[in-house]
Amino acid sequence: MNIALHYEEYGSGAPLILLHGNGEDSTYFRGQIGPLSAFYRVIAVDTRGHGRSPRGSAPFTIGQFARDLGDFMDERGIEKADLLGFSDGGNIALTFALSAPERVEKLVLCGANLFPAGLKPLTLFGIDAAWAFLTPLSPLSLRIRRRAELLRLMAREPQIDPSALSKITMPSLVVAGTRDVIRERHTRLIAESLPNARLCILPGGHTVAAEDPERFNRAVLEFLGEA
Repeated sequence: MNIALHYEEYGSGAPLILLHGNGEDSTYFRGQIGPLSAFYRVIAVDTRGHGRSPRGSAPFTIGQFARDLGDFMDERGIEKADLLGFSDGGNIALTFALSAPERVEKLVLCGANLFPAGLKPLTLFGIDAAWAFLTPLSPLSLRIRRRAELLRLMAREPQIDPSALSKITMPSLVVAGTRDVIRERHTRLIAESLPNARLCILPGGHTVAAEDPERFNRAVLEFLGEA
């Protein structure tokens, strides 16, 4: 990896890596870090080009982010970890689990999707429209170029075949909100395609972990076996 990802570490025990969503940083998990670090060595990572992690020169893709995660684990001597990913963080976790299933103990996916059409139509339309508008303006400023990159991620990635999820056999928890921007049938497709998955639909929107951290944390800890 040609960059050093910024991360914050809390607690002790088995490693639990937190992966935030598009355009965010690890502070998204402020409501999770305390409760989860009571049981785990919680490692909250800023994805490449997000938060305090540098952009670097590598491709800005979900696949690259997954490779960064593997390199990050190697650098810190983490052979295997639980992963908790929100939104694009869930997509990174899924992509990493597909490429290196032996390195994932348990998998928690919140608001993840397999392909862009898993988003609700109006949400995807808004993303596509904003991306189309900003892309020609990218040369004007770094800020516009960065925003266009983030929109492209949501408009074109990931591209995961549901049948490929049969390779992910570790225990998995698939979480979404009742008012999520991800179609409920798509969330159910993910859970049904994973051989050892549990589905959890919680009251709330896409950011249900931030909206109702107590309920979300309880579901996660019950799944991980700590509640």
